[in-house]
Amino acid sequence: MKVQTSETAVLVVFAVTLIGCILAGIPILAALALGYLIFFAYTLNRGYTVRDIFGMSWKGIKTAKNILITFLLIGMLTALWRAAGTIPAIVSYCAGLMNPSVMILMAFLLNCLVSVLTGTAFGTAATMGVICMTMAKAMGCNEILTGGAILSGVFFGDRCSPVSTSALLVSELTHTNIFDNIRLMVRTAIVPLILTCAFYGVCGTAFPAAEAGNLSLTESFSGVFHLGLIPILPAVVIMVLSLFRVQVRMAMLASIMTALGVCLFWQHTDLFLIVGILVNGYKSPDPSISSMIDGGGIMSMVRVALIITISSSYSGIFEGTGLLNGLKSKMGSVSRKITVFGTILMTSMVAGMVACNQTLATMLVDQVCKDLEPDQQRFAIDMENSVIVTAPLIPWSIAGAVPLASVSAPLVSIGAAVFLYLLPIWHLIVRARKAV
Repeated sequence: MKVQTSETAVLVVFAVTLIGCILAGIPILAALALGYLIFFAYTLNRGYTVRDIFGMSWKGIKTAKNILITFLLIGMLTALWRAAGTIPAIVSYCAGLMNPSVMILMAFLLNCLVSVLTGTAFGTAATMGVICMTMAKAMGCNEILTGGAILSGVFFGDRCSPVSTSALLVSELTHTNIFDNIRLMVRTAIVPLILTCAFYGVCGTAFPAAEAGNLSLTESFSGVFHLGLIPILPAVVIMVLSLFRVQVRMAMLASIMTALGVCLFWQHTDLFLIVGILVNGYKSPDPSISSMIDGGGIMSMVRVALIITISSSYSGIFEGTGLLNGLKSKMGSVSRKITVFGTILMTSMVAGMVACNQTLATMLVDQVCKDLEPDQQRFAIDMENSVIVTAPLIPWSIAGAVPLASVSAPLVSIGAAVFLYLLPIWHLIVRARKAV
């Protein structure tokens, strides 16, 4: 009883400290480092040695080893897709589909497309999200609805892209095949996707916008890049290899090599300049498009990788000390009342409020709820349909706050991110019907 009381106390102290730091504007990395010190002190008080604690931390970090390697590749991939003109080409062709009546719907669909291609919510928001919001403002569209559509779209791909770090994290934690997971994720998302499209389509009629001016992005991009079909090849390569279930890192490497070839022989970029782009990201020589296209590179992933590293060390300490055992022991009785997925969903929302980021929330849900569902494939989909999409709905979590800040959308746009609500609600209904 005394141990459970101390477990509860340390978790409350951690939650209050983390949320307090976020509200005070302290960077999430500093807040997480402070949290590590709290758990370090707790573990020392439990009688473990410093060596034991570092051993637990390292064990947790090793579970995210493949994710950290993938971060390195994602940084290189997103930089080269910019330099090769892949993203500018896709954006230029898609921009022609825009008009005021369907702008909000297209903001959702285009961000879905780019997030599936890149696997990153933050990266998509910083590229296609910025472009869509810029165009929406020029057309006089509702900024709250547009922000919600963008947030829904960027997490559509963050959830089910073969190069998504969140999808990779779930597959690593549950020891499942990412391509099997993606197939099931697509199946469970069909109805919420249709309803979301219908909602944003109706919004375009219910909240009419002024006519757009000249929004020719093709002209802007063609001043810097050679467009055409060739720049799209790196995206085609990774999608085709993913369809053939080629291992994710190999598919990414193939896309990187293809993009490198496009940079050298189509865009005629100097090799030494490419090396700098791989490390520091792409920077456009044209200031007028730099806010839309700059980014990527290995250095852009360092902050996120550090968040993953610290969060993973938490996971090792939780497992080594049994810190979450008190919560785990209560989950069985809760699941009998509100179903297994209902319990996972409830835990996801609490974890998101405490963790303030998607990665740690995912690890907390895995540790607290993994014994509820013996079928690891089903548990993986349950996490994808809960914690992965509810983390962005927490106003003080970086999962939703950063993409909205990137596109200069108001924070209340979270309320208009209907896909992130519809997906867990629909999955809850489906799971409840099967349980009857």
